[in-house]
Amino acid sequence: MNQFTNSKQHILKVSELTKKVRFLLENELHTVWLTGEISNFIAASSGHWYLSLKDSKSQVRCAMFKGNNRYVRIKPGNGQQVLVKARVSLYEPRGDFQLIIEQMEDAGEGLLRQKFEQLKTELQMEGLFDHRYKQVLPEFVQTVGIVTSSTGAAVKDILTVLKRRNPGIKVIIYPTLVQGEQAAEQISDAIYTANERDECDVLIVGRGGGSLEDLWSFNEEVVVRAIFDCDIPVISAVGHEIDTSLSDYAADVRAATPSAAAELVSQDNSQLQKQLSHYRQRLAHLIEYKMQVAHRKQQQLNHALALTHPEQKLNKQQQLTDELHFRLTQSAHRLTTQKQVNLDLLSQRLHSTSLIHSVASLVEKHTQLSSRLQRAMLASLNSNQQQLKDLAHNLNIISPLATIARGYSISRDEKGKIIRSVANVEINQSITHQVNDGMIESVVTKIR
Repeated sequence: MNQFTNSKQHILKVSELTKKVRFLLENELHTVWLTGEISNFIAASSGHWYLSLKDSKSQVRCAMFKGNNRYVRIKPGNGQQVLVKARVSLYEPRGDFQLIIEQMEDAGEGLLRQKFEQLKTELQMEGLFDHRYKQVLPEFVQTVGIVTSSTGAAVKDILTVLKRRNPGIKVIIYPTLVQGEQAAEQISDAIYTANERDECDVLIVGRGGGSLEDLWSFNEEVVVRAIFDCDIPVISAVGHEIDTSLSDYAADVRAATPSAAAELVSQDNSQLQKQLSHYRQRLAHLIEYKMQVAHRKQQQLNHALALTHPEQKLNKQQQLTDELHFRLTQSAHRLTTQKQVNLDLLSQRLHSTSLIHSVASLVEKHTQLSSRLQRAMLASLNSNQQQLKDLAHNLNIISPLATIARGYSISRDEKGKIIRSVANVEINQSITHQVNDGMIESVVTKIR
């Protein structure tokens, strides 16, 4: 028996498998934040956006439906770095892993927010923001330490409030940069210095307002850990009331502004106000915690609603329609191209078999053969002339005439026979001598 037929497990269809995988992805991962470079961007006629997000090692397909992309404040394009909030999903018809983008923004400030949230989560998991480590501000503050710029508006505001509310409080300033590349290290060093000297009852760490980038030094991990490690109660007073930094979460008390921090340390020392401040802090932390729990619950409910919302099915059907439209367009283009190629081939074949082409080919061939014949005849004539010259030269070398030309002569008897020995002549015999330029006749008078 085949091992597959013996199996009692349910054999899945491909569509069942992709549906299960999509369900697992959407329920386990929920929403994610990520940054990447846009490529293959397409704005479909349906209003949906299709694109890929990539970095130096990987890429992932994405879709952003028109219900969400109409709120995007940037104009996306290929090569643009963006930060997106997306749901992890699977496009069932192709079995492709994809992201459904819900929010998109430029990666500049968005990366800072993402880095803020990531570091906040990491430090929160370590317990740096845990309320059990928060210290209560001392009942009677005699000396206040201030970690900030010695020339900034924050220190002036703090000194003004302290002078107005309680001029008897002693102030120690630990000057530092509050903005720039070296600011975070200087701020953390100043906090550790104040902690080692142990010369103040409470420490105010802060600066005036600004953008997220301006306040970023107070979001650096070294500053947060320095505040957490400080044995002196720390009040974080960074920016304005709407600004929130990681230093606020790590500090024992968060003040809305530097002036508010000065009011906290110079407040009346009555038991009622102390308890009120304590309860206010506990209530604020409790409200924040409850709001975080409620927010998470709301996100879960929104996600569950999104999975069952008819718009999801409509969006997926629209995505499938767009996909089929793309494939139809590509198929039509390929068919048209192939037909054009076939037409060109038939045209070339027809041209090559036409009578005009044949006559032209024969004329060209005749011209080539005539040219080759002329070259061959000329080469043969030159070769024969050279051979004749060589033979004439060789004949001249062995000719008697050449010998005669060098001063010799040829003697013959009356019959014209060449005389080669004295035995061939007699006394009074007439003989002729052939020289270079004529004949000489003579009579033999003596034989030796």
